[in-house]
Amino acid sequence: MSEKIKFVDNETEEEVEFTVLEQTRINNVNYLLVSEGETEQGEEIVYILKDLSEDTEAEARYQMVEDDNEMDYVTKIFAELLEDVDIEKQN
Repeated sequence: MSEKIKFVDNETEEEVEFTVLEQTRINNVNYLLVSEGETEQGEEIVYILKDLSEDTEAEARYQMVEDDNEMDYVTKIFAELLEDVDIEKQN
């Protein structure tokens, strides 16, 4: 999967293009595991986005997952889906 999406940060209004690495649906909510690309150290920083849009909306509305419990749970699901990838939570 190498779909690209554009994400606009509501606070800074900065537009960022992410590569979608994986997606999953948990309790009727869609989640995306996305990346901006590799850092200078060769590591990839990833984010988890939660789809807040209604089925009737033409465009998806995503928010970064910030709740620690939700982040831990969804991270474990993505780690299982991507067996060969090590996902570590950064504080």
